Amino acid sequence: MTAVILWVIVLVLVVAILVRSVRVVEQASALIIQRLGRYHATLGPGLHLIVPFVDGVRAHLDLREQPIEFQKVPVITQDNVTVEVDTVAYIQVVDPKRAVYEISDYHVAIDRLIQTTLRNVAGELTLDQMLTSREQVNAKLRIHLDEAADKWGVKVNRVELRAIEPPREIQAAMELQMKAERERRAKVTSAEATKQAAILEAEGQKRAIVLQAEAVKEKQVLEAEGEAEAILRVRRAQAEGLRLLREAAADQPVLALQAFDALREVANGQATKIFIPSDLVNLIGLAGALGEVLRAPEPPLGGARAPSEGRRPEPEGSGSQPPMPG
Repeated sequence: MTAVILWVIVLVLVVAILVRSVRVVEQASALIIQRLGRYHATLGPGLHLIVPFVDGVRAHLDLREQPIEFQKVPVITQDNVTVEVDTVAYIQVVDPKRAVYEISDYHVAIDRLIQTTLRNVAGELTLDQMLTSREQVNAKLRIHLDEAADKWGVKVNRVELRAIEPPREIQAAMELQMKAERERRAKVTSAEATKQAAILEAEGQKRAIVLQAEAVKEKQVLEAEGEAEAILRVRRAQAEGLRLLREAAADQPVLALQAFDALREVANGQATKIFIPSDLVNLIGLAGALGEVLRAPEPPLGGARAPSEGRRPEPEGSGSQPPMPG
């Protein structure tokens, strides 16, 4: 019985030793191991064995990026305005040994550090600059905090100003200013729109006048071309008619024969007498006269008259003779 108890005691001790000897470190974590009260090693992710009752775990650190929210800090700007600033910082432990042994609590240290740094940065800027240049303020805060936290094995990745709250009276004045600015912009926009509408309307009227003038011009051009075409066609018709009259009057006997052929067809070859209407006789005479006119040469220039072909010569002895010598 005593032996069994001893074996049980030994087994419990062995299990306890094994439990204290085996350490499993999770991903993105680190264990600080001390041996007999002094720093021994930093264990990364995985399975590790330590000496029980000799080695001990000093700290378990999270190596992931951590957001740290800070309380609102009242600061005074360069133009003597007290504002409350709400900030948040994103930090990451890059050296677990220094984070454990160089500072007792880096969270509290960074909290105090950001308060003093924020006051220093705000004292260099006016209220308008802090409200409009948040990126610049964030960059300055990050640089100052990162330089101070580097010796603690902590890296400050980002610092963000979440809210800047000025006093209520200043907020009311800023709201009035913003309202006036919005009204001014609305008036400017309305004036620009009216100006643009007037310009577009004037351009439209100008375009309409130009198009109307071009239409009148094209109409006049088309009418002139039509008149010119009509005159040209009339002259061509006159020339063609004159040519046909010349060809018809070229041979007067042919016209006469055609007239008599027409009369013969009228009589149909059965009448013993043919009566020629006076109108037909006149028509034949008119055709002959027209033929004479068309064949006549043009009068000479200068108004000189051509000698008459049908002028009879004076008979000999018709004139006065000199008196006979007595």
